[in-house]
Amino acid sequence: MFNAFFKARPRLRAALFGLAICAPSLAVGVSAALAQDAAPASAAFVSDRLSVEVEGQGPDVILIPGFGSSREVWRATADRLKATHRVHLVQLAGFAGEPWSHGDGPFVQPVVDELDRYVREQGLERPAVVGHSMGALVGLQLAQQHPQAVGRLMSVDSLPFFGALRGPQVTVEAMRPAAEQTVSAILVLSDDAFRAAQVGSAQGMTRDPALRERLVDWTTGSDRHAMGAAMRDVLLTDARPGLATMRLPVTVLYAADADGGASAAQADQAWTSQYEPLPGVKLVRIDGSRHFIMADQPQRFAEVLDAFLAD
Repeated sequence: MFNAFFKARPRLRAALFGLAICAPSLAVGVSAALAQDAAPASAAFVSDRLSVEVEGQGPDVILIPGFGSSREVWRATADRLKATHRVHLVQLAGFAGEPWSHGDGPFVQPVVDELDRYVREQGLERPAVVGHSMGALVGLQLAQQHPQAVGRLMSVDSLPFFGALRGPQVTVEAMRPAAEQTVSAILVLSDDAFRAAQVGSAQGMTRDPALRERLVDWTTGSDRHAMGAAMRDVLLTDARPGLATMRLPVTVLYAADADGGASAAQADQAWTSQYEPLPGVKLVRIDGSRHFIMADQPQRFAEVLDAFLAD
């Protein structure tokens, strides 16, 4: 996930999730899926923050995409799981061509609240929640604020406080100027400059050349104001204080890629230090992968996901 970050730590010229948008002191990652790829969502749940497509029968699994992403990020996973599980594919408003009507925010907290409402209204019994990048942070917040809504949680290449990558002393307030600068970059870049930034940074997000091309196209389909609001919320969210009180099973996957990404030692240090307060957390490093673990190492990802669901 933080491949470029580990190459230029002092300036955080890294993609935090998805594809990078360069700012003077901070790069923002964005990843998305084409809206035209998305299957029709279920009409049973109405929200201006998210929609949910349901497939399959069995124990419930909620799949949350990351920053700028479409639910199509999870399509291969959903297709595999739906033979044995009821899969709930979330689509967040404002991303990948989905409508956005909330200006410059807030983004994350309303999504957390709407997911809790979805679980309650649909009568789900402590479903498994799997989130990628920002989607994993949403899942973590959901588990902390509404513990009855989550039975178990899998975090895919995500951290409880991204700002801590700048150093252990960094606080939310210290991150605020960088967050605002990043939001400004998202909003002011011309379409051509925005797309060019995606082309340049997609290399660090996945090892799959075809996916790189899709990421560039998909990102430009997202609403810039939604992206800015989401990035501000994520950069200014520190979920670490709530880790010690969590009692549900949590599996955390993180990527390491010595060939153009984060080394194993660098990734181990970043993830271990932040998740240390979480009781019983299972940390799983996925080697030979960049941010999109499910695409870069699909077999290994499937193995860990199956073990997580069966545990």
